[in-house]
Amino acid sequence: MSDCTARAVREMTAFYRKTSNVVVHDSTHFLKVWAYARTIGLSEGVDPKTQKILELAAIAHDIACPICREKYGNTNGKYQELEGGPLARTFYQDYGLSNEELDRIVYLVSHHHTYTGVDGMDYQILLEADFLVNADESAMKEDAIRAFRDKVFRTKTGLALLQDLFPVEQ
Repeated sequence: MSDCTARAVREMTAFYRKTSNVVVHDSTHFLKVWAYARTIGLSEGVDPKTQKILELAAIAHDIACPICREKYGNTNGKYQELEGGPLARTFYQDYGLSNEELDRIVYLVSHHHTYTGVDGMDYQILLEADFLVNADESAMKEDAIRAFRDKVFRTKTGLALLQDLFPVEQ
């Protein structure tokens, strides 16, 4: 884990401690998504720059959940995307990231519930990692898991993890 990633993990848990009424859930959720994203990215052999962007985006992907609960009464994915980008930009503004890196992290946070127009391995892996956690946390039914798998999953590692965790028929 890079110093930048370790810092982000520590600062995101502190962020949730200050802003969330479900700090443990929000923190454990992003940690699980980050672990899957890290595992899939490393297993798929993404380049170091993409891996860094992926991991930082995974850590902050749900940064908007506390404000969404307060402002909208729920954490609907479209609200998270709307509110999350600006929060992620502020969160990572003093991490010494290039404009390109910061813009990509903001883009990923702002699109992590959009399953069309996926334009990179970082985006693909973030979708898969978030789904693995959401499927468990929401006790998703087999039909929904199968449909999402067939529609969205593309990486060999993500597919293998999905099958290991949720063995649904092909």
